[in-house]
Amino acid sequence: MNALTSQSDFLAETAAVRIAMAAPRSRFSLRLRDNLAPFEAALGLSLGGALGSRASAGERETLRLGPDEWMLHTSLADAGAVEAALSALYAAQPHSLVNVSAREVSFVIDGPRAAELLTLGCPRDIAKIAPGSGRRTVFDGVTVILWRDAPDAFRIDCWNSFAPHILDLLKTGARELAAEAP
Repeated sequence: MNALTSQSDFLAETAAVRIAMAAPRSRFSLRLRDNLAPFEAALGLSLGGALGSRASAGERETLRLGPDEWMLHTSLADAGAVEAALSALYAAQPHSLVNVSAREVSFVIDGPRAAELLTLGCPRDIAKIAPGSGRRTVFDGVTVILWRDAPDAFRIDCWNSFAPHILDLLKTGARELAAEAP
């Protein structure tokens, strides 16, 4: 899911935390109401659950951002299949599927102090985001999507235009955590 191609992909690495670019993914904003069943059948995964819940099947992964909104990640090769599957539903099940792949990048943050690093710019209580869930939130005033993959592993999706700013803050925080080490 968050595969890195090599150690050289790390943008910052200390004993406390590592920061890397996530492998490229296709990303879709999906908006729909009411009957989830046809969409779940077309995608091969569940869309139900509470806000912040995630589901995955194969290369596809969703995060429920709102009552009628999901972020869908999949492999680059699968993007056309997703578009075709949901396009076939449109006449009977109006919805919005927007490919936002070119708009965003993802950073992977992991390590024993990853959650602490995120408190540098995120006002949300990171401890309340359960592993396997996620949230739309802000990081230093920038709207991001935060995925918690494990107790000490996160992804941040952000718009390309804000990526340098977020990366600089993460690197600064990583250096500060490293300086605290005995």
